[in-house]
Amino acid sequence: MIHSTCTDGLAEIVLDAPQRLNAVDAEALHELVESVGRAEADGARALLLRGEGKGFCAGRDIAGVDPREDDVIGFLSGPVTDAMRALADLPIPTFAAVHGACLGVGLGLALACDVVYTAEDAKLGSPFKNLGATLDSGGHWLLVERLGTHRAMDLIITGDLITGADAVQAGLFSRAVPSADLLDFTRERARAAASGPTGAFLASKRLLARIRDERLGFWDVLELENRAQADLCDTDDYREGFAAFQEKRPPRFTGGR
Repeated sequence: MIHSTCTDGLAEIVLDAPQRLNAVDAEALHELVESVGRAEADGARALLLRGEGKGFCAGRDIAGVDPREDDVIGFLSGPVTDAMRALADLPIPTFAAVHGACLGVGLGLALACDVVYTAEDAKLGSPFKNLGATLDSGGHWLLVERLGTHRAMDLIITGDLITGADAVQAGLFSRAVPSADLLDFTRERARAAASGPTGAFLASKRLLARIRDERLGFWDVLELENRAQADLCDTDDYREGFAAFQEKRPPRFTGGR
């Protein structure tokens, strides 16, 4: 279901069950967590998450699930939360390349990544109304945070799916590109991040998380930025960046401190 590689600092994790649009069960999510841990252990400097076949991830695989016996809290609080946290907490830039269906848990996995690039014609959302259920995988928080309460409730009640192009225009994702270009586009930027100053990227990742979680004001953020910059001053990448600028050559970052 999950396979992964790590080449030249870029880890690539693939959801590989195209016959069911990469819908995930507990086993697949455990494999995803293990793959994320392996990427960090292998020294990856950036990570790309994608799906094989016609879609990114159609959500939870509920084929054969009896709702009368389903341990839904165990599934959501365990494998789903573990997978999202593994992606969100990874101390390197993470990218998702989203095409086709990106629904429910799949949407949560994508939004747990730092940067999401989507095909213009991807179909995104959480149509839980068709199951008599409500959003999970952090869907309420994510939709309200990025789209606002009114738009979030509209999508919840209607169960409508939005295209990748519309999602970007609304601010849900970063960029939309033609489907045929998506994987090359995302890989190119993930590889560039892998060769970049990953210590500086991590500082920004942590800053953005604090701004989001603590609802910090401008002056608080300014002070945190000042401290982060001071911490970076003593790193090899910081010194290399200055030297490269002064010597008019491309920098050679290593992630070293």
